[in-house]
Parts: sequence; C-alpha cells; structure tokens
Amino acid sequence: MRIIRDFDLSSFNTFRIKVKCACFVEYESAKELETLDWDSLPQPVRHIGEGSNLLFTGDFPGTILHSCIGYIKYVDMGLDEVPVIVGSGVKWDSFVEQTCRHGLWGAENLSLIPGETGAAAVQNIGAYGAEIKDIISGVVCYDLQERKKVKFPAGECRYAYRDSLFKEAGGRYIVTSVLFRLTRRYRPLLDYKGIRQALCLEVNARPDDLTPMQLREAIIEVRRSKLPDPGELGSAGSYFKNPVVRATDFAGIIDLARRDFGNDVSIPHYINPDGTIKIPAAWLIEKSGLKGSTCGGAAVYEKQPLVIVNATGDACPEDILALESHIVSTVQERFGITLHPEVEHI
Repeated sequence: MRIIRDFDLSSFNTFRIKVKCACFVEYESAKELETLDWDSLPQPVRHIGEGSNLLFTGDFPGTILHSCIGYIKYVDMGLDEVPVIVGSGVKWDSFVEQTCRHGLWGAENLSLIPGETGAAAVQNIGAYGAEIKDIISGVVCYDLQERKKVKFPAGECRYAYRDSLFKEAGGRYIVTSVLFRLTRRYRPLLDYKGIRQALCLEVNARPDDLTPMQLREAIIEVRRSKLPDPGELGSAGSYFKNPVVRATDFAGIIDLARRDFGNDVSIPHYINPDGTIKIPAAWLIEKSGLKGSTCGGAAVYEKQPLVIVNATGDACPEDILALESHIVSTVQERFGITLHPEVEHI
C-alpha cells in the first residue's frame, strides 16, 4: 500500500488538470482496505479509477483512494457461459481485448472506453447498443460505513442509464472486484450504422463467421474516428448525458428545430420501451452552433461536440466549467432542453 501526502493528481485524471489532493492511498488488495486506519485520513475520502469520467474542480482537501487490484480469473473456460472475476484496478480495455482473444462475446461493443473495471461498473458505461450492466452478474465492495466486505448481485445494483447503486450511495461502497458472465455463443450487436460500415456489411446482414475480435476492431475504428485519445488530448470522453424527454415534449422540440432549420430537418432519436425519447446530446450541441467553441484553454472537440477537451494542455477547472455552462444555456435557449453532465464533478 502507498500513502502519499500532498499528491499531484495530474496523471490521475484524463483531463490532465493540474490539481492535488491532501492524501493519496493506493492499495493492491481488498485486505489492505480492511487494515487501513481510516480515522487518520484527511476527509473527505473519495475513490477514483483512472479519472476518465471526472473533473476535479480544484485541489481536493481530503483523501483519494485508487485500486491496483489487477487479477482476471476465468472460473471455467470450458463452459458456453463463462464467469470471469476481475479486479477493480484492471484497465477496462485490456480486459475487453483479452476476452475477445479468447473468443468470448459480451464486452466487445465497449472496446476502447478508457478507465478501470471498478469505475466502469459504478458508472454503468455504455456504447453502441451495449451497457456493462448487460454482462455483470455481481459486484464485490468494501463498505466504508460498516467497514466490511459486501456483495451485490446484479439485480441489487440498481443499474440505469449512466447510474447505479454505487453512485447513489455517495461513495459508501468501494468496488474491489466485478463478476461478469460472458458467452461463447454467437451474439454480435450490429445495430449501429457506423459499425456496419466499418465491417462492410449490408443492411440486416449477419455474417456467421464474424469474431469478437473483428467486431472489437470495427468498434475501435469508429471510436478513433470521432473521439480524441486522452493520452494525446486531455478530455473525459462524453461530457453530457443524452437527454430523455416525453413524446409530447419531443413534438415541441421538432417545432423549434423546424423554426430554425426548416421543415425538412430530422432529429435523430431513440424510442425507449417506456415511450420516452432519447435525443443525442451531440446533435443538440452541434445544431446550437457550438462545435469548436472555446473558453480559455477548453474547447468543444471539432470531431465530436459531445466532448470537451483540454485544447491547450493548460486548461483550468474554471475554463471547463465555464464552457459547460455556456453549452447548457445555449442548448436550453434553442431547444428548451437542459443538458446534464455525465462527467462527475469533484
């Protein structure tokens, strides 16, 4: 276990914001958490992964925890349904790549999403028609309140769009490992047009010889064409949640869009099972004329307006927060929709 005071967090947030915490604790096992002298740590205590979905709004006055639990255990590789236990500190995309090399289906559509496995389970990451909740069967945590290990089956994790029990609990539970259920049964998700184009597939085509690795490579091609590499350009990935509205409200949004862009305008959308409608935040931001907008060192990424980047490398939290506020107010004024950040503010 490492315990460091006055720690520089620049390498622990993908925005590359220059901030510090009063204390940094990095542990290699769940057992180490049980032996930690919690009362001696500067408060508050927060747990982070790779820092790929958060924005430090300034120096953190308390303790930042980080997991280095790095194992991947396949329970029985001989089964069609393969259980896998993964330590919270495993880089998510490294795990996805490994499962694809083993010919296992389930995680491939979540390829190239930055971050670590524990944080991915907290956030309920999703992309291209898949969410991590679809393959999770259980989550093991350390309960900071009760100071003991607890286990949650997937049905008790209260998973929703970019939400979970672990987010709702306000940091009470530290994820130490995640149990996944993957499969050898052929089950590609090919609904997204960009993926089909990357695979050179016709509409409704479903090739029998497609492998998880081939689908992963197509996903990576699509993501790299739209999203910056956080190792080269600081960002936290998708900054805003896609708004969900009632059908009656969607009709009013169409009227506003036609007023500004003509009767032929088409709003991309997805109808949820409950009849509500999800609208891509990226479309709303672009149509509000915000692609490429800047504030200090922060900018709306030119290739994907859903992403805010540390364009100069020297952006401060105030730059990003000001740009966020400008985007929210502009989209609200044009479409009557309030965007909410997906990125966690600390």
